Amino acid sequence: MGTALVTGASTGLGRAYAVELARRGHDLVLVARSRDRLQQLADQLTAAHGIRAEVLPADLADRQQVETVAQRVADPDRPVDLLVNNAGFGLGRRFVTSDVEELERAIDVMVRAVLVLTHTAVRAMRKRGHGAVLNVSSVASYAVMGPYSAIKSWVTVFSEAVAADLAGTGVRVTAVCPGFVHTEFHQRAGMNMSRLPEAGWLTAEQVVRESLADLARGKVVSVPSKRYRALTRLLRVAPRGIVRRASTEVSGRRTRG
Repeated sequence: MGTALVTGASTGLGRAYAVELARRGHDLVLVARSRDRLQQLADQLTAAHGIRAEVLPADLADRQQVETVAQRVADPDRPVDLLVNNAGFGLGRRFVTSDVEELERAIDVMVRAVLVLTHTAVRAMRKRGHGAVLNVSSVASYAVMGPYSAIKSWVTVFSEAVAADLAGTGVRVTAVCPGFVHTEFHQRAGMNMSRLPEAGWLTAEQVVRESLADLARGKVVSVPSKRYRALTRLLRVAPRGIVRRASTEVSGRRTRG
């Protein structure tokens, strides 16, 4: 099944990707900041599925540490067949009350690291004639929810552009755009999600299964669940003034500060 490298693998969607890929027989390279959490996950997956799980602690806001991960991705003797760029975090404050350092860190982790690791991966994969990259974006990329929407819009369009550039090479690139997912994501950002209806939530396992199926089919943008696919179609055609007002209403239900 080959080797998959997953960033942000210690929690949330990243952990769910690691668990599912191990279940399918992939060896893993697990990337996140916490060595202890990564090692615990690696040990569990090795014991449960008999796969090899390598731990690679890294803070993707640090350029030198991103380069260390890129070197692992590029290693011709230990090829990475699937790159899952999942690392990221929520921005719980409004733009004007946010610290610019937090915003710069968000761009480093969710834009620059995605750019560098994708570039490294697809160059190596193109030489081999096969491979895949899954970039975790968000339904927010179609909405207007502050800098997070802008960052995820970049991830979606970037993935589409790279996929077009690699057409016919045997290398696939997919952006997955989940809606609200039951993980630690919002809690860690200090967001109060209690006012959002349960019908709007997805499980991490559902997002992982549907996005991997779309990747296998060569779908460039994956939006898990029928309700979120309908929502993104609506957001594409709705007047931007309406999108801004609706986005502000939803954002106001969860934003702190």
